[in-house]
Amino acid sequence: MSLVLGLNTYHADSAACVIRDGRLIAAAEEERFRRIKHWAGFPTQAIAYCMKEAGAGLGDLDAVGINRDPRANLLRKVRFALARRPDTALLFDRLKNARAWSSTEEKLEAAMPGQRLRVRIDQIEHHMAHLASAFLVSPFEQSLILSVDGMGDFSSACWGVGRGSEISVDGRIFFPHSLGIFYEAMTQYLGFTHYGDEYKVMGLAAYGKPRFVREMRQIVRLDPCGTFALDLNYFRHGREKLDYAWNDCAPNSGRLHTEALEALLGPSRHSDEPVAERHKDIACSIQAVYEEVFFALVNSLYESHHLDRLALAGGCAMNSVANGRLYTNTPVRKLYVQAAAGDAGGAIGAAFLALQRHAPSNGRTFRMDHALWGPSFSDIELGTLLEQNDEVLADRRCSRTLVSDDVALCKQVARSIADGKVVGWFQGRMEWGPRALGNRSILGDPRRADMKDILNVKIKRRESFRPFAPSIHREAVTEWFETDDDVPFMTQVFQIRAEKRPLIPAVTHVDGSGRLQTVTRDTNPKYYQLIEAFAELTGVPILLNTSFNENEPVVCRPEEALDCFIRTGMDALVLGNWIVERKPGVG
Repeated sequence: MSLVLGLNTYHADSAACVIRDGRLIAAAEEERFRRIKHWAGFPTQAIAYCMKEAGAGLGDLDAVGINRDPRANLLRKVRFALARRPDTALLFDRLKNARAWSSTEEKLEAAMPGQRLRVRIDQIEHHMAHLASAFLVSPFEQSLILSVDGMGDFSSACWGVGRGSEISVDGRIFFPHSLGIFYEAMTQYLGFTHYGDEYKVMGLAAYGKPRFVREMRQIVRLDPCGTFALDLNYFRHGREKLDYAWNDCAPNSGRLHTEALEALLGPSRHSDEPVAERHKDIACSIQAVYEEVFFALVNSLYESHHLDRLALAGGCAMNSVANGRLYTNTPVRKLYVQAAAGDAGGAIGAAFLALQRHAPSNGRTFRMDHALWGPSFSDIELGTLLEQNDEVLADRRCSRTLVSDDVALCKQVARSIADGKVVGWFQGRMEWGPRALGNRSILGDPRRADMKDILNVKIKRRESFRPFAPSIHREAVTEWFETDDDVPFMTQVFQIRAEKRPLIPAVTHVDGSGRLQTVTRDTNPKYYQLIEAFAELTGVPILLNTSFNENEPVVCRPEEALDCFIRTGMDALVLGNWIVERKPGVG
């Protein structure tokens, strides 16, 4: 028996996971418990949940892995400091951050009062944790491996090959050059200033034309060998201390670009300024050049190993638009992106590598083919919550009904969706990663052209240019999409077949694409059954799926789901087998 705790901490998307005998049994991001998006700090509540799910205490752990090693790339750090002579405040900030990591053992024991940790914490280099988080849980026996993000342990990209249980690294790109920082800086320039807003640029890019590609190629320059470098005249992060906030808070990044960027592209957009055609064109150009560099990295890696499988990780692995174009721009034919490909996922990579250090195995026994690793709640617990809120529900003229049979439940809910109702769907274990994948989802009818507007007005209150995703039966993919791929974690965007686009306008983006989520009966039987019931009514094996939240982290507990339902314009809430419905005409 072996029990290993994995952590992503002192960084955005703090998270914890636990693996037993080489198999994942629980994983969750701290933001879901704290209710603060991308929460950065020490993930005490995620740790408590994982240890409870394991039925264990700190003294039962055989290893603890953490996805950062301050000693990594030390020579590079020293050489950079000597050559560049950055702001002393920047160096002091880095040293202070490194000291925080040295107190991890004490913080872990403080988070679990009365318990003692009997093992030392394994510090795993950031990108090794990323690579392991993708490859070691993938379906591939051997594959190319690539990690691309903003920055971690003084590097921003790392690549190589995975075989069996082994990971070998071919090369890296070091600070201050970073494809992730390029995209983040340009996201800020476009007026999207919250941490993690890059997905807004991806959505906006489809509305523009690549008129600024030449300028973008000045900002990030592709090398003949397939790597890249930033023109540092346009960036602040390599020479001065920025106003970062990473400890016990919502993460915040200071302005990354210099005045030289505005001299090149014109004035940056203020967050309250309307989005103009120029901004759309810049977004399109950012995405186009990001893809050029990304595909060049992959093509160069392919030339070294001639493997057509790729396990991809790091924050940039969440660029689902680029991921969907990978097959047409590189020789790669199969892609695996773990559900939490960003920094949260590093907890899983750290856990598996820590296990390897302490208990080397003869092979891999686990594949992550679903993302349902968070807390769950019984129908008894859900019924008790609704009973405690009877007066609140009555005041809002809401009824509640228990439908014990899953088949009958799915048929009733499918009928509501087909009738144009917006349904909050709260089931089973919470998803791991940033996407709602059918257990903490808001669902709608993809056939309704007005459904995007309904959702944005009633619930999401977000930018109109952001698309909603289609969840589809895996066996129906080729009929509706120009691909035949497994995409269980909504990490790739593909073109919807031209003849099908008029049938599902609510999930068809302006460029004819959709961010695909494939659903199988084995991995999520209840959600599959709901899509099946909807298909029987409409002939469309697809539901519009968006995350169950309103400008907050995705709901974790039923109390949050009920609160979101009450304060928004959702028509119905399904908590397990309980259905709560508003009477017609009640907002």
